[in-house]
Amino acid sequence: MSNTNLKNIPATQLLRKSLDTFLAQDMKGWSALCADDVVAEFPSAPEGTPARFEGRDALYAYLKDYPSYIDVKSIPALKIYPTDDENVAIAEWSVSGVVIGNGNPYEMSYATFVTFRDGLIVNYREYWNPQAFTKAMSGGSFAVA
Repeated sequence: MSNTNLKNIPATQLLRKSLDTFLAQDMKGWSALCADDVVAEFPSAPEGTPARFEGRDALYAYLKDYPSYIDVKSIPALKIYPTDDENVAIAEWSVSGVVIGNGNPYEMSYATFVTFRDGLIVNYREYWNPQAFTKAMSGGSFAVA
């Protein structure tokens, strides 16, 4: 994949593109926005679920089945902020959807910190409420197989 056309795009726009790709439930496309050596961190992941992934392949293996567990219908709130580092952007956003396995509503708010290199995600750190996640997923699960 050639990234020469991505190098000069502001981090805020790259982050918006990644969220649009996520909303489209295109996990392969989302993974393609990441560098081979991407590090993804989910510091508030519930006990027993992975909190860190190293490498595009490992992250994709974790995310590829996400749309079969949670059907994200919309991103009702989204604010993206630039930072003093032109390669870093921060998003406050929320999703609204349905947990496929149990029909529960899935309403979650996130704070996401993303670092880009040459137009690709090299560090993705996301915070969310593990109690809300666990409650929505009750009777279902989302973990590495």
